[in-house]
Formats: sequence, C-alpha cells, structure tokens
Amino acid sequence: MQRRQFIQLGAAALAAGVAGACAPLATTRRGLAGTASDAPLDAAAYRALRRYAQTPFGRIAYVERGRGPAAVFLHGAPLNGYQWRGALDRLSAYRRCIALDFMGLGYSEVPEHQALDAHAQTAMLAATLDRLGADQVDIVASDSGGAVAQLFLIRHPKRVRSLLLTNCDVEPDSPPPKIQPVLDMARAGTLADATAEWLTDKPKARATFGAAVFADPSRFADETIDYYVTPLVATPLRRAQYHAFHVALSPNPLVGIEAELKRSQVPVRIVWGAADDIFDQGDAEYLDRTFPNSQGIRRVPRAKLFFQEEFPEVIAEEARRLWGA
Repeated sequence: MQRRQFIQLGAAALAAGVAGACAPLATTRRGLAGTASDAPLDAAAYRALRRYAQTPFGRIAYVERGRGPAAVFLHGAPLNGYQWRGALDRLSAYRRCIALDFMGLGYSEVPEHQALDAHAQTAMLAATLDRLGADQVDIVASDSGGAVAQLFLIRHPKRVRSLLLTNCDVEPDSPPPKIQPVLDMARAGTLADATAEWLTDKPKARATFGAAVFADPSRFADETIDYYVTPLVATPLRRAQYHAFHVALSPNPLVGIEAELKRSQVPVRIVWGAADDIFDQGDAEYLDRTFPNSQGIRRVPRAKLFFQEEFPEVIAEEARRLWGA
C-alpha cells in the first residue's frame, strides 16, 4: 500500500519540500576550474564543475559559473543545484552564479546528526557564502528553497540585493498539504526505496514524478534522473538524511515571518508556474502583497512546479530585468 500510495499520490508531492547592471561581462567566461564555460551544461559538464565548500556544517557541494556580483540559486526537493543549469547557462554573463546543494539532498556531505530543517539550511547558506567570499547576493529560489530564501532575507537583510521567487513555500502554505503522503513515507522510512526505483525504471519516474512537476515529462532525461536520485540513495546514511530532510519540513518553518517580510525593501519578483497544483496559485498573490517592493507576478502558462528546468529562458529574462531595476 505504501508503494502504491507513492506512485498515485506521493510522486506529485515529492517535488515540494521544502543591484547591479545587466551589462554582459567578457564574451569568454571562465568556470571555477579555469576552463571555458560557454557550452551548455549537461550532467557530465555540471559534474565536472562541482566543488565543495568546507563549512561548520560539512562539505557543501556547489557549482559556480561566471563573474561579477554574486547570485545564488536555491533548489527544491528532491532535486539539487542541477535544477538551475539552464539559468546558469544564460545568466553567467551577468553574475557570478552559484548553485549549491542543500544538506540532505544532492551531493553535499554532512555529519549524521546535522539538523536539516529550513533554519539550519539558512545558517548553512550563510556559512557557505562566507566561505566563497560572497557578501551580497541576488537570490533565485524554488520550492523549499524559497522558504530558505525568505528566512535568509529576514536574518541577513543587508546581504540580499534582490529576490526572485518561483513556486515555493509561503507562511500560510508550508508545507503544502499535497505533500503529506511523502512526509508520511519519510517518517515510515520507505521514501528512499520508492525513489530508488526510478534509477532502474526511468519510465515510472517520468510517468509519476515527471508528470506531476513538468509540462512535458518526456524531457525528464535519464541522465537527469540519475543525477538527482543517485546521491539520495547511495548509502544508508544518505537514505536516512533524505528521510530526515522531508520530516524536517514540518512543522511550518515560516511561522511568524510575515511582519518582517512586510518591512523589507528588497526588490522581489514572483514568477509562478500557472499549472502547478502543489502550491496554491494564491500563494503568488500572497507574496506580491506581502513584499512592499514587489515587482509583480508573471504567470507562466502550462508550467508546473519545476518549470525552471523546462523554461530557463523565462528565469533568465526575469532575473535580468530584476537585476537591472
């Protein structure tokens, strides 16, 4: 029954969890490793760029591309920084783009008893940016990464130049009700086994998870599935942390932050997938009326929760407009 519930209900919910000018830099950009980084990123290229920042929380995996003012990209669950590869391709001419992997997801390596809730992730983000010498950042965030973005903003308001939020947690909707079956599986210790099936049954991954979060699940490529799932189930510790990440999504980490968000003067743009049924469509209006310096909402037709992978040009267009404001 647990497995059947995951296929029918949980796959959709598994997706949810948790001021500079826009003039281009030099035509030839350099990645962190010192090699040319103009080519589009596929899984192999992204893996080759992966580095680790040693922090008090552990070794935090990240990819860095481009130069100039820093921009950090915060992913959703059960994804990792690879979610933003298309945006990095398009924006590294304008920013030093940093996409990190949250603790308990992706390729970051943290100790067994490390807390994985949104507050701990926020502290980890600050420590990682310190380690990378990124004092101020533009933030682009999705899903549970949006909760971390909001917490980072209220804790470190002077470090945030702008905030671009896509479908994500908000105080009245965190975690969204539709992910409850996934949280139940995490508590029962069955989520990792169900997710691991995607490695050997890619059509199931596309028919369940892919159909829930992509407008065209056929574009959920085999190499993408491998890159996302492999670290989640690689060892007993990683499986336990994958469960712990989801368990830590509840209780709501955003309780009480609305008043502080209403005092923020940071420019905010909301870009919302109009076909997403995991986060309520009204959540976009909530963000728009909460942030005093909201630049409004753009709704993306057909787009579901993780449209950032399918329509990276939308992210790039909106980020450039926001950064140039």
